[in-house]
Amino acid sequence: MVLQLKPLFMGEAESLPIDGEIDLSAVEIGGLHPLQQPVRVRGEVRLISGVVTLRGTAYFRYDGPCDRCAAPIRREMAIGMDHILVTSLNNEDNDDFLLVENYQLPLDELTEADILLNLPSKILCREDCRGLCQQCGKDLNEGLCGCCTKEVDPRLAALKELLN
Repeated sequence: MVLQLKPLFMGEAESLPIDGEIDLSAVEIGGLHPLQQPVRVRGEVRLISGVVTLRGTAYFRYDGPCDRCAAPIRREMAIGMDHILVTSLNNEDNDDFLLVENYQLPLDELTEADILLNLPSKILCREDCRGLCQQCGKDLNEGLCGCCTKEVDPRLAALKELLN
């Protein structure tokens, strides 16, 4: 989806509503494709006092494994999108503004970038996920496994012998 923004930059319009779906099913995150459903983008591009801004939200469903216990997760998420749009930059390394070429904004690329940059580093099945036992692989959310939890770091084994 490409937004045509020339009327806003020329002062011919004050706002442009955004409401559409974007297919990001090909996006790979950690070797998986967790965005199988279309991403819904809603918001508005506005001209206020000569400044063009984009404010919106990307709504999507994340389908993937828990980063601790590998249980399947299906979670509805929303990522905010807030950008100041410009047609030219004096300082090429300015991250505060988003450069719009030929008055066209590719919303697919912007939405993908915003989602990837704002996803949590770890997505868990629940806040208190205990993960898997490092020795036997049992899901610790289902109960303790009985493995010895007092495993000594091999680098410190010599110190343990001193204590015995």
